[in-house]
Amino acid sequence: MAQKEVQLDRETISCSICLDLLKDPVTIHCGHSYCMNCIKDHWDREDEKEIHSCPQCRQTFTPRPALVKNTMLAVLVEELKKTGLQAAPADHCYAGPEDVACDFCTGRKLKALKSCLVCLVSYCEKHLQPHYDVSQLLNHKLVEPTTNLQDNICSRHNEVMKMFCRTDQQCICYLCSVDQHKGHDTVTAAAERTERQRELEVSRQNIQQRIQDREEDVKVLQQEVEAINGSADKTVEDSEKIFTELIRLMEKRRSDVKRQVRSQQETEVSLVKELQEKLEQEITELKRKDAELKKLSHTEDHNQFLHNYPSLSALSESTHSSSINIRPLKYFEDVTAAVSEVRDKLQEFLRETWTNILLTVTEVDVLLSQSEPETRAGFLRYSREITLDPNTANTYLLLSEGNRRATRMEDEQSYSSHPDRFTYWEQVLSRESLTGHCYWEVERRGDRVGVAVAYKNISRAGRSNECSFGWNDKSWSLDCNNDSYDFWYNNIDSPVSGPESSRVGVYLDHSAGILSFYSVSETMTLLHRVQTTFTQPLYAGLWVDRETTAELCKLK
Repeated sequence: MAQKEVQLDRETISCSICLDLLKDPVTIHCGHSYCMNCIKDHWDREDEKEIHSCPQCRQTFTPRPALVKNTMLAVLVEELKKTGLQAAPADHCYAGPEDVACDFCTGRKLKALKSCLVCLVSYCEKHLQPHYDVSQLLNHKLVEPTTNLQDNICSRHNEVMKMFCRTDQQCICYLCSVDQHKGHDTVTAAAERTERQRELEVSRQNIQQRIQDREEDVKVLQQEVEAINGSADKTVEDSEKIFTELIRLMEKRRSDVKRQVRSQQETEVSLVKELQEKLEQEITELKRKDAELKKLSHTEDHNQFLHNYPSLSALSESTHSSSINIRPLKYFEDVTAAVSEVRDKLQEFLRETWTNILLTVTEVDVLLSQSEPETRAGFLRYSREITLDPNTANTYLLLSEGNRRATRMEDEQSYSSHPDRFTYWEQVLSRESLTGHCYWEVERRGDRVGVAVAYKNISRAGRSNECSFGWNDKSWSLDCNNDSYDFWYNNIDSPVSGPESSRVGVYLDHSAGILSFYSVSETMTLLHRVQTTFTQPLYAGLWVDRETTAELCKLK
């Protein structure tokens, strides 16, 4: 209770202008007290109006009252100073560079608590109090502190702008509504604010809904991140196991070949050495026989020579032929050739499949399908370098320009036999498989070309529908003539209308099951779009009619 009384004393003897303890206190006719210099400065600014008012209650005085020091208040102030108490507010109450300052404070200004749209003045807590106490001020519109109060004043009429012109979409004063805005659709600013407030609430609801939707999308994407990471980690782990098994298998095969070679080496060497030992024994026996005969030949006694000759001259039959027939020097070279053949086939297989593995990795698509591009520049972002596979080309097709161009010939070409070759229809497939987002263009020179895509397992041998682009469920083909188009799938012909062009663009979104054909000239015109589900990688295909050339264009 004592602290409350001290607080009341401080309130009583504080100047409402500087908010500090009264200095040379004076009390004016309405009963409010101020520092003598504070009220003098305030009234000096009002001299031009010749009407002087109280800063708190706004009571006016004419003429300007004389100021006389209030000795009783001066004594109270001195007593309060002796207690060591101060009435100055804390530093955080003063207005900083970013704050709205009280317009009534002199010296160091306090932060404004409210701004009055009627007075067009901002007030701190002290100077705002009359708006709560004085009946004439109770109806004033108080808002959060703002620095642009003068923006509410009409520059033409110096009046508060309380109207809104919907025709010109601007705030105006009442005089403007009967002057230059006469006849316009005008309402009160409050009414327009109410209308705009409703629109604002609708906008906020839409924004909040979008925020909610996006937050859900973020959760889904986070789950996708986790799924991608989990899938990638498992794929790496499984791939490591598979490659480890392959390496182990190769190591085993290497070990088996080495063991077999060494075993056969040991057997062959053993046989050769056994024969070698027998021959060496025979050589030793023959040398002994030769020595005996030599000794006999030097015997001078004729009777002795004749007596011993029969027993020494007879030779035992050799157990081996007179010469050793050695095979041509191949030894184990055939094994090396066989291993080399395995290596070459493995390398070729890896070359054929490795590209597909890498494409499968790079074309992982976990997001929703992207919208189809609208401009050629947009399509070119997905352009692919595609070449034709000579092993699939019909023998009446000549491939050139780095295997990008196929020309129909009158005579058969000298291609080697291959199981992938189209034996009857003048067709060819690309070497590269197509997944993900792909775009390519085909340039036609001549009468008729089929621009197609097909699964790799499309039939190749014979003239049945199973081998022809568009006549089965494993291929899709746009038949391009000089003046017409036809789309073929599963032996169903769908006539297509569109501008004549020698160039056709093909867009593939494999995961979304979209295949689109465009007529390409100065602009791109959609000819036909397929929406399906592709179950395998696709390959670009060409069918070429007589005296016609089709070329996969270079786009990069």
